[in-house]
Amino acid sequence: MRLLIWYCDRFGWNPAMKTLEDAPEARPMTHEKAIVVFIHMEPHDVEEGSSAETKLVKNAKWAARKWETKKVVLHSFTHLGERKADPEAARDLIERVHARLEAAGYEPVQTPYGYFNDLTMDAPGHPLARIYKEF
Repeated sequence: MRLLIWYCDRFGWNPAMKTLEDAPEARPMTHEKAIVVFIHMEPHDVEEGSSAETKLVKNAKWAARKWETKKVVLHSFTHLGERKADPEAARDLIERVHARLEAAGYEPVQTPYGYFNDLTMDAPGHPLARIYKEF
Protein backbone atom coordinates (compact mmCIF):
# COMPACT_ATOMS: atom_id res chain seq x y z
CA MET A 1 0.00 0.00 0.00
CA ARG A 2 1.11 3.49 -0.76
CA LEU A 3 -0.40 6.54 0.86
CA LEU A 4 -0.04 10.19 0.04
CA ILE A 5 -1.52 12.07 2.98
CA TRP A 6 -2.32 15.77 2.70
CA TYR A 7 -3.70 18.18 5.23
CA CYS A 8 -5.99 20.57 3.38
CA ASP A 9 -7.60 23.73 4.60
CA ARG A 10 -10.09 22.99 1.82
CA PHE A 11 -10.54 19.92 -0.39
CA GLY A 12 -13.26 19.34 -2.92
CA TRP A 13 -14.22 17.12 -5.80
CA ASN A 14 -16.56 17.08 -8.76
CA PRO A 15 -17.13 13.69 -10.44
CA ALA A 16 -15.90 14.09 -14.00
CA MET A 17 -15.71 10.64 -15.62
CA LYS A 18 -17.17 7.31 -14.51
CA THR A 19 -14.56 4.53 -14.67
CA LEU A 20 -16.52 1.64 -13.14
CA GLU A 21 -19.84 0.75 -14.70
CA ASP A 22 -21.48 -0.15 -11.39
CA ALA A 23 -20.41 3.04 -9.62
CA PRO A 24 -23.44 4.82 -8.12
CA GLU A 25 -24.32 8.37 -9.09
CA ALA A 26 -22.05 10.89 -7.38
CA ARG A 27 -22.18 14.55 -6.53
CA PRO A 28 -19.61 17.28 -5.90
CA MET A 29 -18.58 18.04 -2.31
CA THR A 30 -16.13 20.23 -0.43
CA HIS A 31 -14.66 19.77 3.05
CA GLU A 32 -12.59 22.06 5.22
CA LYS A 33 -9.75 21.30 7.63
CA ALA A 34 -9.40 17.68 6.56
CA ILE A 35 -6.79 15.02 6.21
CA VAL A 36 -6.98 13.65 2.65
CA VAL A 37 -5.55 10.17 2.17
CA PHE A 38 -4.71 9.25 -1.43
CA ILE A 39 -4.71 5.42 -1.31
CA HIS A 40 -2.99 3.09 -3.76
CA MET A 41 -3.64 -0.58 -3.01
CA GLU A 42 -1.66 -3.45 -4.46
CA PRO A 43 -2.91 -7.05 -4.73
CA HIS A 44 -1.17 -8.19 -1.51
CA ASP A 45 -2.89 -5.41 0.47
CA VAL A 46 -6.32 -7.00 0.06
CA GLU A 47 -5.28 -10.58 0.81
CA GLU A 48 -6.45 -12.24 4.01
CA GLY A 49 -4.02 -11.60 6.84
CA SER A 50 -2.68 -8.34 5.38
CA SER A 51 -1.93 -5.59 7.89
CA ALA A 52 -2.56 -2.86 5.30
CA GLU A 53 -6.03 -1.97 6.62
CA THR A 54 -4.78 -1.45 10.17
CA LYS A 55 -1.76 0.54 8.99
CA LEU A 56 -3.99 2.77 6.87
CA VAL A 57 -6.28 3.46 9.85
CA LYS A 58 -3.32 4.20 12.16
CA ASN A 59 -1.66 6.56 9.67
CA ALA A 60 -4.90 8.46 9.01
CA LYS A 61 -5.57 8.84 12.74
CA TRP A 62 -1.98 9.96 13.41
CA ALA A 63 -2.15 12.66 10.73
CA ALA A 64 -5.57 13.83 11.91
CA ARG A 65 -4.30 14.16 15.50
CA LYS A 66 -1.30 16.20 14.30
CA TRP A 67 -3.68 18.68 12.65
CA GLU A 68 -6.31 18.49 15.40
CA THR A 69 -9.10 17.49 13.03
CA LYS A 70 -11.59 14.64 12.96
CA LYS A 71 -12.34 14.93 9.22
CA VAL A 72 -10.63 12.26 7.09
CA VAL A 73 -11.23 12.04 3.33
CA LEU A 74 -10.46 8.62 1.81
CA HIS A 75 -9.56 8.87 -1.88
CA SER A 76 -8.77 5.82 -4.00
CA PHE A 77 -5.77 6.82 -6.09
CA THR A 78 -4.35 4.05 -8.27
CA HIS A 79 -1.55 6.20 -9.67
CA LEU A 80 1.21 5.65 -7.10
CA GLY A 81 2.36 2.29 -8.46
CA GLU A 82 2.02 -0.15 -11.33
CA ARG A 83 0.37 -3.10 -9.53
CA LYS A 84 -3.24 -2.50 -8.58
CA ALA A 85 -5.62 -4.41 -6.32
CA ASP A 86 -8.91 -5.72 -7.66
CA PRO A 87 -11.33 -2.75 -7.67
CA GLU A 88 -14.04 -4.54 -5.65
CA ALA A 89 -11.57 -5.73 -3.00
CA ALA A 90 -10.07 -2.24 -2.79
CA ARG A 91 -13.53 -0.68 -2.40
CA ASP A 92 -14.33 -3.17 0.38
CA LEU A 93 -11.10 -2.30 2.23
CA ILE A 94 -11.88 1.42 2.01
CA GLU A 95 -15.37 0.74 3.38
CA ARG A 96 -13.88 -1.16 6.35
CA VAL A 97 -11.40 1.66 7.01
CA HIS A 98 -14.28 4.15 6.86
CA ALA A 99 -16.23 2.14 9.45
CA ARG A 100 -13.22 1.81 11.76
CA LEU A 101 -12.49 5.54 11.64
CA GLU A 102 -16.12 6.34 12.33
CA ALA A 103 -16.19 3.92 15.29
CA ALA A 104 -13.10 5.70 16.67
CA GLY A 105 -14.85 9.09 16.65
CA TYR A 106 -13.53 10.45 13.35
CA GLU A 107 -15.63 11.91 10.53
CA PRO A 108 -14.61 9.91 7.46
CA VAL A 109 -15.90 10.68 3.99
CA GLN A 110 -15.03 9.12 0.66
CA THR A 111 -14.55 10.62 -2.74
CA PRO A 112 -16.78 8.91 -5.31
CA TYR A 113 -15.31 5.47 -5.96
CA GLY A 114 -15.19 4.51 -9.62
CA TYR A 115 -14.80 8.05 -10.94
CA PHE A 116 -12.10 10.38 -12.09
CA ASN A 117 -12.80 13.56 -10.17
CA ASP A 118 -11.92 17.17 -10.73
CA LEU A 119 -10.13 18.07 -7.50
CA THR A 120 -9.60 21.37 -5.73
CA MET A 121 -7.06 21.60 -2.93
CA ASP A 122 -5.87 24.35 -0.67
CA ALA A 123 -2.99 23.03 1.43
CA PRO A 124 -0.59 24.95 3.67
CA GLY A 125 3.17 24.95 3.11
CA HIS A 126 4.06 22.88 6.15
CA PRO A 127 6.20 19.68 6.35
CA LEU A 128 3.35 17.69 7.93
CA ALA A 129 0.87 18.82 5.25
CA ARG A 130 2.31 16.25 2.82
CA ILE A 131 3.33 12.79 3.95
CA TYR A 132 4.15 9.71 1.88
CA LYS A 133 3.99 6.22 3.40
CA GLU A 134 4.66 2.87 1.78
CA PHE A 135 4.17 -0.52 3.43
